Amino acid sequence: MLSYILRRAAHLLTLLAAVSILCFGLVSLSPIDPVDAYVGADVFKVGPEQREKIAQRWGLDKPPVERFTAWAGNMLRGDFGTSAIFNEPVLDVIGKRFMVSLWLMSLAWVLSGLVGFALGVAAGAMEGTWIDTSIRFYAYLLAGTPTFWLGLLLLIIFSVKLQLTPICCAAPPGVLPGDVTFWQAVQHLLLPAATLSIVGISAVIMHTRQKMTQVMHSDYALFARAQGERTPGIVRHHAVRNVVLPAITLQFATLGELFGGSILAEQVFSYPGLGRATVEAGVRGDVPLLLGIVLVSAVFVFAGNTVADILYRVVDPRIGWERAA
Repeated sequence: MLSYILRRAAHLLTLLAAVSILCFGLVSLSPIDPVDAYVGADVFKVGPEQREKIAQRWGLDKPPVERFTAWAGNMLRGDFGTSAIFNEPVLDVIGKRFMVSLWLMSLAWVLSGLVGFALGVAAGAMEGTWIDTSIRFYAYLLAGTPTFWLGLLLLIIFSVKLQLTPICCAAPPGVLPGDVTFWQAVQHLLLPAATLSIVGISAVIMHTRQKMTQVMHSDYALFARAQGERTPGIVRHHAVRNVVLPAITLQFATLGELFGGSILAEQVFSYPGLGRATVEAGVRGDVPLLLGIVLVSAVFVFAGNTVADILYRVVDPRIGWERAA
């Protein structure tokens, strides 16, 4: 286990180095001028001397290689820099926004996993019936549904027409974060979480259904049926244990897609999370904040995959650490 953890740590360091270089290179090639993005609407009122001072303030007057070397050195010391948008340390901005997004992504992740696994098991166990056809139709329909389109549809139905949920934000306008009640937070969380979970369910359903049909046609399932075991008993005693391991693999593998979907969902619902901060950092050329978010999201996805590898050993002890790696 210690050898496995050390290998994973080495993989993480290599991944972070590659992601940092690639992301910084792409940002450097971006057509967005960081000084113009920082100035905003007053871009025509700012003279050359002021632009030069702004560039010196944020280190934009230096070559890209020198800027990356300085940023990487500070990052290794725990200093991710200062956000040009929020004028706060990058880690403080990420910490605040990440906690807001964490509730959204956690709720959507749990709902998509549980509901998708249950529907996939039901479809595979009742292959060829109207239940299987309905579930597959639902999965195929949502597989190609864009996240932002579904979010807008839910917003129009439940917020505009029925007026059951808030239109935007993570709290009522004008209410301080410390004064937000639990019910108010849940109300603002429902539609964004529903959007993410509904879209993410389709992949879990189809993968689980495929594995379930294979199990139901296996020799030991046919032998159990020949002994008089009914379908619910076969599913409960034989099939679920063989299907849950691939489901865990897929569920943790969707963390990256979940983070990408949260960016679109937070934009639609004006949810002040890490996804919306990513868009603002990219549009306004906030390089330190964008790089910090990329690294944090990479660690987040990598940690999820590592947890999945560890759970392999818990669910099926026959899988050793070498095979899990």
